[in-house]
Amino acid sequence: MTNDEKRIAGKLYDPEDPVCRRKAKRAHLLCQKYNETTDGETQTRQELLDQLLGSHGENVFCQGPLYVDYGSETMVGDNFYANFNLTILDTCPVRIGNNEFLGPNITLATPLHGLLPRDRNPHLIGDKIGTLEYGKPITIGDNCWLGAGVIVNPGVTIGAGSVIGSGSVVTRDIPAGVLAVGNPCRVVRKLTEADQLQKQDELW
Repeated sequence: MTNDEKRIAGKLYDPEDPVCRRKAKRAHLLCQKYNETTDGETQTRQELLDQLLGSHGENVFCQGPLYVDYGSETMVGDNFYANFNLTILDTCPVRIGNNEFLGPNITLATPLHGLLPRDRNPHLIGDKIGTLEYGKPITIGDNCWLGAGVIVNPGVTIGAGSVIGSGSVVTRDIPAGVLAVGNPCRVVRKLTEADQLQKQDELW
């Protein structure tokens, strides 16, 4: 496997490898260009997302600023909305389904580092000084809502139709169709038909 293939597969890889650096720099430049646009520049934003993301569906809107590490490993479905300051560190694949609603200041982070200082700090690897890291993919099922300030950690899957409360740090998989909150994030209850807005009399 090449170093870049190891990165995508969740194996130890060298982030300073020329191929990885070139891909990351390209993504960072596209993010910078995106973040200089306004809401009204829809065509320009669309073209930048076409270049930045690995794939995306119809009706994708990112308020910006948007920060993506590689971009090529991020796959987004139809009807995606992200508020201010979405950060996606896609060392490994990040798969985001259809009909997603992401609040401001959300981080989806796939990278992982050694727990011991000697593994994190620069050290001799083969014939050069460097570091190795790895990652685990993130998957978000269809029809999810992530509240403001949510952090999703490496390797997490969030089941379809679930709601993650503001400020939650998601360290483990979340099942489908639940409300989950906290740090670390935990399931509070199942979501039911009683949660329909039309049944909330006080809102009408």
